[in-house]
Amino acid sequence: MSTEMTLSADSEPKRIGVLGGTFDPIHIGHLIIADEVRHQLALDRVVFVPARVSPLKQDDGTRFVQEQRFEMVRRAIEGNPAFAVSRVDLDREPPSYTVDTLRLLRQKLGDQHSYWFIMGADSLALLSHWRNPKGLLQMARLAVVSRPEHELDLGSLEERIPGLGSATDMIPGLQIGISSSEIRDRINQGLPVRYQVPKAVWECLSAYALAPQE
Repeated sequence: MSTEMTLSADSEPKRIGVLGGTFDPIHIGHLIIADEVRHQLALDRVVFVPARVSPLKQDDGTRFVQEQRFEMVRRAIEGNPAFAVSRVDLDREPPSYTVDTLRLLRQKLGDQHSYWFIMGADSLALLSHWRNPKGLLQMARLAVVSRPEHELDLGSLEERIPGLGSATDMIPGLQIGISSSEIRDRINQGLPVRYQVPKAVWECLSAYALAPQE
C-alpha cells in the first residue's frame, strides 16, 4: 500500500518529486505526468500532495470532500513503490501555499534529499503571482511539464524571478488532454468517465454515487 512517505533523518539522499493539486478527482493524466517526470529526472519517489484548499479556490470549490480526494489518490497509486501520498496539506490550516508545503515536506522528510516541484507550463507562467516564489526556488527545483498550445517566455519570467531559468527542468513531449474540471463536467452531465481515471478511482466514484453507472 502506498502511504505517506517517511524517511529517517539518516536515510540515504533521495531524489524526490512533489506533485500537488486538488486532485478533484485524480485522473490518468496525473499518473502519466508523475511517471514521465520520474523517468526523465531519475527520481526515486514522487509524492502526491492533495491540497486542502487551493489559494485559487478560497471557497473550497471542490466537488469531492478532502477525505474522498485523499482516498482516490491513495487508491490510484497503490502498488507503485515509486509513488507516495502525503497529508501535509490536508492536516493543516488552509490555504495550501506551495512554499509552505515544500517547507513542511522538507522538515518531515529531511534536507538531505533533493526536491523537484512538478508543475505545468501554464502554472509556471503565473509563478510570479504565487506566494514567495524566490523562497520556493530555495527549497526545490521546478520540473515543468509542457502544456498543449502553451509556450513559455522564460526570459521574461527570469526578469521577474531571478534564478528561475537555472532552477527549472523542462519536461517536453507530454500533451495530455485530460483535466479534472472536464471530468467533473462530464460527471455533472451524466457522461462516462470510466476510462479517464484509474480503475480504483472509478470504483471510488461509483461508491460515492457521484459517477454515472455503466
